[in-house]
Amino acid sequence: MDEEHKRMRWASRRGMLELDLILEPFIRLHYAQLDDEDRGSYRDLMTCQDQELFDWFLRKQVPENAQHADMISMILNARRPEDTPQ
Repeated sequence: MDEEHKRMRWASRRGMLELDLILEPFIRLHYAQLDDEDRGSYRDLMTCQDQELFDWFLRKQVPENAQHADMISMILNARRPEDTPQ
């Protein structure tokens, strides 16, 4: 795991358990395969507030930023059934 991956793994640890349950599997299983553009989009997404992320991941709102919207979709689409809390 490179230094950037480690930084993004740390940045993915949020103040809300619900976000951790979404972001941790993605960063662990998929981040290393992202291209540079998608890695940049993920880094930018991690600068957003937890409440914004929460609303976007629960599909209560749609991000105005198209890159954020694309990354949210990518993360949600990458989820496996076993990643979903019961």
